[in-house]
Amino acid sequence: MKRFFLIAGEPSGDMLGAALMAGLKQLEPDVVFSGVGGPLMQAQGLHSLFPMEELSVMGLAEVLPKYRQLMQRIRQTAAEVVQQSPDALISIDSPDFCLRVAKRVKAQSHVKTIHYVAPSVWAWRPGRAAKMARVIDHVLALLPFEPPLMQAAGMGCDFVGHPVVAEPQATHEQAQDFRTRHGINDTPLLLVLPGSRRGEVERLMPIFGETLRQLHKERPDLRIVLPAAPSVATRVQELVADWPIPPQLLNAADLPEKRAAFAAADVAVAASGTVSLELAAAGTPMVIAYKFNWLSWQIIRRMALTDTVTLVNLVSDSRVVPEFLGENCLPDKIASGVLDVLNNPQSQQEAMALTMERLGRDQEPPGLRAARAVLKAL
Repeated sequence: MKRFFLIAGEPSGDMLGAALMAGLKQLEPDVVFSGVGGPLMQAQGLHSLFPMEELSVMGLAEVLPKYRQLMQRIRQTAAEVVQQSPDALISIDSPDFCLRVAKRVKAQSHVKTIHYVAPSVWAWRPGRAAKMARVIDHVLALLPFEPPLMQAAGMGCDFVGHPVVAEPQATHEQAQDFRTRHGINDTPLLLVLPGSRRGEVERLMPIFGETLRQLHKERPDLRIVLPAAPSVATRVQELVADWPIPPQLLNAADLPEKRAAFAAADVAVAASGTVSLELAAAGTPMVIAYKFNWLSWQIIRRMALTDTVTLVNLVSDSRVVPEFLGENCLPDKIASGVLDVLNNPQSQQEAMALTMERLGRDQEPPGLRAARAVLKAL
């Protein structure tokens, strides 16, 4: 009987953890779980040591008031792992919390430590891998080019596929139904994706609004759909009030409707992030635009190790997705990029298909691949 202690600190980690647990149960039916996780992991049989939401804090301003409580949770979690002495501690993303727990566990025991989601050392701060290797034995990587980087730092590593390849996609019929229901028919449809965090929404929405003003001159028939995350929906509604083309607002938490919108769109303008992979999975060509706060941009531009931030470009080893970042995140440049993609929608298709293939589409589900990697690492 195998016993695993898992830690997830945010919803994306909860999804990865649940799929991994399902895979482990398939391979080892009598497996036992404990740890910290959200509703999806709990549905797979985890009794969470404390509510996962306590760990879902981001940014210095948010963390500082909860610092003492988080440190107490780190000590509590590490002590529980040492006391239980499981076959492995599996930490999922959330490195600020998880690696501190792993450090304490390694100092007091010989428990095997496995971390799910490699740090993006290919983008910046490559020294993180060597630091992580002091407390982590094995890494489960989401991107195919990450294992050599982790192995060079002294850790075992398996590429287990990206969860985006296992997500359902809308059919052609569902995409057409979306267009019909919203009266879009055959007119060009632009998907606007300003992010889910308030700060990025505040920075990007005025820029996207002016971009639409310029696009409207060239393509007055253009229709807009904007799936808004519930956490920022009210603010998004306020910010679109003066847009020249009133967007069709959707609840991004309504996944079937969101997937239908992705499949129905002719082009998307999106904030930088994993949304580029969601668009690639739906076969929707894109333009990436992102405005950082000034200090973050100065740091990033000096520390960046790659000339692109878009995962489709990185995984496909191409540069077909246009990016407008930092001082280049300007309405006229973004509008020109959108028009170029609208006029040549096939330009990104090969790279998007190659990205999905390299991330594991049509292969064994990532959760099951991750489970096999965990058992092999033992």
